[in-house]
Amino acid sequence: MIEVIVPMDINGVRVDQFLATLSEPEISRSYASKLIKDGLIKINDKSCKASAKVNAGDILMIDMPEPTSLDVEAEDIPLDIVYEDKDFLIVNKPKGMVVHPAAGHYNGTLVNAVMNHCGQDLSSINGVMRPGIVHRIDKNTTGLLVICKNDKTHKSLAEQLKVHSITRKYVAIVCGNIKEDLGTVDAPIGRSKKDRKKQAIDELDGRDAVTHYHVLERFGDYTLVECVLETGRTHQIRVHMASIGHPVLGDDVYGPKKCPFNLEGQCLHAKVLGFIHPTTGEYVEFNSDYPDYMKKLLEKLRK
Repeated sequence: MIEVIVPMDINGVRVDQFLATLSEPEISRSYASKLIKDGLIKINDKSCKASAKVNAGDILMIDMPEPTSLDVEAEDIPLDIVYEDKDFLIVNKPKGMVVHPAAGHYNGTLVNAVMNHCGQDLSSINGVMRPGIVHRIDKNTTGLLVICKNDKTHKSLAEQLKVHSITRKYVAIVCGNIKEDLGTVDAPIGRSKKDRKKQAIDELDGRDAVTHYHVLERFGDYTLVECVLETGRTHQIRVHMASIGHPVLGDDVYGPKKCPFNLEGQCLHAKVLGFIHPTTGEYVEFNSDYPDYMKKLLEKLRK
């Protein structure tokens, strides 16, 4: 049973709509409606309809059914595998691919593809919905992800993530001309109080978030930067760069709604991933070339 207390800034919102904004548990609006129809969600200990409204301080009790192994199926989706051994594989995720299924959406994800490639050889710590997944990147962010093949590897990498010892370097094309060569954004991030589907700088309730960046190339109205994550909050680079007036190009959530280029989401690529190998104890690092869409855009900007 999961208990959710409605935040103080929420009033008069449909319960299914509110549930769809949560990150934990992560469920779609249609699946929330199904749970309500099945009597698995109560507001203040009373059964409700999907159209019921929630208000600040309401207590929702969610009896989330445990997913079975049949909920997520292996799919023959091509994988760009950078490296693989008995403990993990490093994949280069393409733009437009979701990392793992969410309730009600079970197909076409990286997890479906990995299950087809690895079979039963995946860590189980994050459950049936996220086998092998220890970290993730956004749907329209490209680049490197590690997939854990066993629980030992998963625990090791989760601990390295916790103490911020994993190397994660991203490249991004951002709007505007960043004048300084180096910079750091040290600003806590939390769920936006104005839009529950977004993240925002939140000095009061946010979690510590630190992004280091340095300029790689300038194009007048745009800048190519490398961003090094010290922490790994949801949408961290996108929120941090937008907060200093340089949103990631193509990011219609935290930047301008209109983009002068024909882009599918933000120009953000997870280029370098490094960590201590859980078996050998040695540091390993992997590098991914710029994706084709970014190469073509850089050529255009240089002209």
